[in-house]
Amino acid sequence: MTAPLRIGFIPLVDAAALIVAVDKGFTAAEGLEVELVREVSWSNVRDKLNIGLFDAAHLLAPVAIASSLGLGHVKVPIAAPFNLGINGNAITVSPVLYAALMEQLDGDRFDPMATAKALAKVVAIRRKAGADPLTFGMTFPFSTHNYQLRFWMAAAGVDPDEDVRLVVLPPPFMVDSLRSGHVDAFCVGAPWNSIAVDLGIGHILHFVSDILERAAEKVLAVRQVWADKHPDVVAALVRAAVKAAEFIEGPANLDEATRILAQPERIGVDPEVIQRSLTGRLKISPDGTARESGRYLLVGREGAGRPDPVQAAWLYAQMVRWGQTPLSPEAVKTAMAVFRPDLYDAALGRSGDGQPGAPFSAFAGPAFDVGDLAGYLASFEVGRRVF
Repeated sequence: MTAPLRIGFIPLVDAAALIVAVDKGFTAAEGLEVELVREVSWSNVRDKLNIGLFDAAHLLAPVAIASSLGLGHVKVPIAAPFNLGINGNAITVSPVLYAALMEQLDGDRFDPMATAKALAKVVAIRRKAGADPLTFGMTFPFSTHNYQLRFWMAAAGVDPDEDVRLVVLPPPFMVDSLRSGHVDAFCVGAPWNSIAVDLGIGHILHFVSDILERAAEKVLAVRQVWADKHPDVVAALVRAAVKAAEFIEGPANLDEATRILAQPERIGVDPEVIQRSLTGRLKISPDGTARESGRYLLVGREGAGRPDPVQAAWLYAQMVRWGQTPLSPEAVKTAMAVFRPDLYDAALGRSGDGQPGAPFSAFAGPAFDVGDLAGYLASFEVGRRVF
C-alpha cells in the first residue's frame, strides 16, 4: 500500500469514474489508499494540485493545458493520463430568455445554428431597446464551457466579448444564480442543468454534443514531476479509473453506480437526476419535455477514457482565438503533450502506436486541422485575432 493519496474533485457527474473507483474499491484493489476531497471551485482544485496539496485531481481539460503553459497563473506542467468525461455539458437558459429565443427562432429548435441566429436577433432587439446585455455563466476562463458558449454564439456573429456578458461561477452556484436573476443562462456539466429544469427555472437549450461531436471535458490530472516520480501509482490510478468507467457503463450496474454518486459527500443530489445524466435521457423543460442522446456524456464507451492530443490542440486553438495567448508552435506541442495516451496505454499493457484519435467535428466552421492552426483560426469572422 502506498501513502494515502489526496484527490480533489468537483460535485459533477463527470467525476463518476474517480468516485466509483474509490468507493467501489477499484483503487484499493490496485494497492492505493485514496482520500477524495470535495471542492467548490476550479481555482481551488487547480491551486491545491499545483502546490502539492492534492496528488491528483478531477480537472477541467483546458486548465491542465493553461497550467502547463503558465497562462493565468503559475506555470506547472500537468500530465493527463485519463479522460474522465467526453461531453456532458449543456446550455441552460431562463424561461424568459427561452421564450425570447423561441419567438425569434427560424428552424429546428435543436439546431445550434438556428438558436445562435435567434440569439443574435434577441441581442439586437435588446440593444435597440437599451436593455442590459444578457449574462451567461460559465465555470472558468480556461474551460470548455467558456469555449463552447463562445463557439456557439460567434457562429451567428454574436461577439461574446462585446454583445453579452460572460461571468465565472462555480458549478454548484449556477442554479441559484439563475434563480436570482444574476444570470440569464449558463453552461455547466451535469447534474446542475437538470436541477434547474426540475426547479422550473431553466430550459436546457443544447447538449454540448450538439455543438461539438466529441469534446474532451474533464481529465484525471497529476503534476508532471509527480508522475515522473510515481509512474506505478499513475498506472494504478489509470487502471482503477478504467475499471470504474467500465462498471458505470454496464447497464446492470446503473442503480448501484447512481447510489454511489448520489451520496451527500460526493455529488449530493437525487439519484434519479444522476441516472438521467448517465443514460442521456434528460428532461429539458419544466413541462416534462424530454430528450435522449447517446452522446450526452461518454464515461467509458467509445474509447472515451483514452486522451487524444488533437483535442488538446483544439482547446489551445480556442485560447488563441479568444485572446488568452498568442499562437506559438512550441505552445501547441506543449498543449498536446498534456494529454498522455502513452501513459494510458502503458497502464493497460497496450501498444498505442499509430492509434488514431476519434474524429473531431463541430456544428459550424471549417474542419479542424492541427497542422494549420493559423489557417483554421483565420477562417472565423468573430474572435480577437492575436495569432
